[in-house]
Amino acid sequence: MSISPEVREKVANELKQFVGNLNLSDDQKEKLRGFLSEAHERVEEYRKQNPNATNQDLVRKVAENRTEIRERLTKFLTPEQLTKWDAEVSKARQFLGQARAASA
Repeated sequence: MSISPEVREKVANELKQFVGNLNLSDDQKEKLRGFLSEAHERVEEYRKQNPNATNQDLVRKVAENRTEIRERLTKFLTPEQLTKWDAEVSKARQFLGQARAASA
């Protein structure tokens, strides 16, 4: 499930714009950064422990983390921020699905 440097940069730029659109407080930014870092570490650890994992296995692991992050976000995002979050996550899923299909 490796993505090209161009796609990675585009995702990073989209994430920065997305976080800006959420209008997060400094505390919210810090919590979100921590949650995303933890999720990334879990996926990397899974990848190390399962070197023969398929792309589908990795997608499933990412989805598990996404669900947990969403649950944690409900504790500190406003309802308006949560609505924006959900809309952006939906867009990201579509984008990543298209990127994955293009690299296949």
